[in-house]
Amino acid sequence: MYNYANLDPGKCDFIAIGDITDIANGERLFVEIDDLSIIVFNIAGEFFAIEDKCSHDNASFDDGELAERTIKCPRHGALFDIRSGKALSLPAVVDIPAYPVRINGGEIEVGLPQSV
Repeated sequence: MYNYANLDPGKCDFIAIGDITDIANGERLFVEIDDLSIIVFNIAGEFFAIEDKCSHDNASFDDGELAERTIKCPRHGALFDIRSGKALSLPAVVDIPAYPVRINGGEIEVGLPQSV
Protein backbone atom coordinates (compact mmCIF):
# COMPACT_ATOMS: atom_id res chain seq x y z
CA MET A 1 0.00 0.00 0.00
CA TYR A 2 1.30 3.46 -0.86
CA ASN A 3 2.32 5.61 2.12
CA TYR A 4 0.61 8.92 1.43
CA ALA A 5 2.60 10.57 4.24
CA ASN A 6 5.53 10.52 1.81
CA LEU A 7 3.54 12.18 -0.97
CA ASP A 8 4.90 15.53 -2.12
CA PRO A 9 2.56 18.13 -0.53
CA GLY A 10 2.76 20.05 -3.81
CA LYS A 11 0.96 17.13 -5.45
CA CYS A 12 -1.85 17.04 -2.88
CA ASP A 13 -5.23 18.65 -2.69
CA PHE A 14 -5.59 19.77 0.93
CA ILE A 15 -9.09 19.67 2.38
CA ALA A 16 -9.99 21.65 5.52
CA ILE A 17 -11.61 19.36 8.07
CA GLY A 18 -11.84 21.55 11.16
CA ASP A 19 -10.15 23.86 13.63
CA ILE A 20 -7.14 22.73 15.67
CA THR A 21 -9.28 23.20 18.79
CA ASP A 22 -11.65 20.49 17.49
CA ILE A 23 -9.18 17.75 18.50
CA ALA A 24 -7.76 17.85 22.03
CA ASN A 25 -4.37 16.30 22.76
CA GLY A 26 -4.61 12.51 22.66
CA GLU A 27 -7.97 12.59 20.85
CA ARG A 28 -9.17 11.73 17.36
CA LEU A 29 -11.68 13.13 14.89
CA PHE A 30 -13.53 11.01 12.31
CA VAL A 31 -14.18 12.71 8.98
CA GLU A 32 -15.60 11.75 5.60
CA ILE A 33 -13.87 13.22 2.55
CA ASP A 34 -15.51 12.19 -0.70
CA ASP A 35 -15.84 8.41 -0.29
CA LEU A 36 -13.00 8.08 2.25
CA SER A 37 -13.39 7.58 5.99
CA ILE A 38 -10.40 9.18 7.69
CA ILE A 39 -9.30 9.56 11.31
CA VAL A 40 -7.23 12.58 12.32
CA PHE A 41 -5.22 12.35 15.55
CA ASN A 42 -3.66 15.01 17.78
CA ILE A 43 -0.64 13.57 19.58
CA ALA A 44 1.14 16.23 21.64
CA GLY A 45 0.29 18.91 19.08
CA GLU A 46 1.28 16.81 16.07
CA PHE A 47 -1.51 15.83 13.71
CA PHE A 48 -1.71 12.55 11.78
CA ALA A 49 -4.34 11.04 9.50
CA ILE A 50 -5.05 7.47 8.42
CA GLU A 51 -7.85 5.70 6.63
CA ASP A 52 -10.48 4.39 9.05
CA LYS A 53 -10.35 0.83 7.76
CA CYS A 54 -8.27 -2.04 9.08
CA SER A 55 -6.52 -3.77 6.20
CA HIS A 56 -7.20 -7.16 7.80
CA ASP A 57 -11.01 -7.10 7.73
CA ASN A 58 -12.11 -3.54 6.87
CA ALA A 59 -13.19 -2.81 10.47
CA SER A 60 -13.40 0.76 11.73
CA PHE A 61 -10.95 1.95 14.37
CA ASP A 62 -13.75 3.79 16.20
CA ASP A 63 -13.13 1.94 19.49
CA GLY A 64 -9.47 1.22 18.76
CA GLU A 65 -7.03 1.68 21.62
CA LEU A 66 -4.58 4.52 20.99
CA ALA A 67 -1.14 4.15 22.59
CA GLU A 68 1.58 6.68 21.78
CA ARG A 69 1.61 6.62 17.97
CA THR A 70 -0.15 3.31 17.36
CA ILE A 71 -3.76 2.27 17.11
CA LYS A 72 -5.11 -1.21 17.79
CA CYS A 73 -7.94 -2.61 15.71
CA PRO A 74 -10.78 -3.37 18.13
CA ARG A 75 -11.83 -6.55 16.27
CA HIS A 76 -8.67 -8.65 16.05
CA GLY A 77 -5.93 -6.60 17.69
CA ALA A 78 -3.76 -5.65 14.70
CA LEU A 79 -1.54 -2.64 15.43
CA PHE A 80 -0.86 0.21 13.01
CA ASP A 81 1.50 3.18 13.14
CA ILE A 82 -0.67 6.31 12.80
CA ARG A 83 2.26 8.26 11.32
CA SER A 84 2.74 5.97 8.33
CA GLY A 85 -0.16 3.49 8.26
CA LYS A 86 2.34 0.65 8.57
CA ALA A 87 0.92 -2.66 9.83
CA LEU A 88 2.91 -3.54 12.96
CA SER A 89 1.36 -6.84 14.02
CA LEU A 90 -0.68 -9.78 12.83
CA PRO A 91 -3.26 -10.48 11.72
CA ALA A 92 -2.73 -7.41 9.49
CA VAL A 93 0.03 -7.73 6.92
CA VAL A 94 -0.99 -4.87 4.60
CA ASP A 95 -0.41 -1.21 5.47
CA ILE A 96 -3.26 1.31 5.44
CA PRO A 97 -3.15 4.72 3.78
CA ALA A 98 -1.73 7.60 5.81
CA TYR A 99 -2.34 11.15 4.65
CA PRO A 100 -0.27 14.32 5.11
CA VAL A 101 -1.73 16.84 7.54
CA ARG A 102 -0.95 20.53 7.77
CA ILE A 103 -2.17 23.44 9.84
CA ASN A 104 -3.15 26.51 7.86
CA GLY A 105 -4.33 29.53 9.82
CA GLY A 106 -5.61 27.37 12.67
CA GLU A 107 -7.43 24.99 10.32
CA ILE A 108 -6.50 21.32 10.05
CA GLU A 109 -6.09 20.25 6.44
CA VAL A 110 -5.68 16.69 5.15
CA GLY A 111 -3.83 16.13 1.90
CA LEU A 112 -5.22 13.70 -0.66
CA PRO A 113 -3.46 12.71 -3.89
CA GLN A 114 -4.52 14.93 -6.76
CA SER A 115 -6.91 13.38 -9.24
CA VAL A 116 -5.32 12.27 -12.48
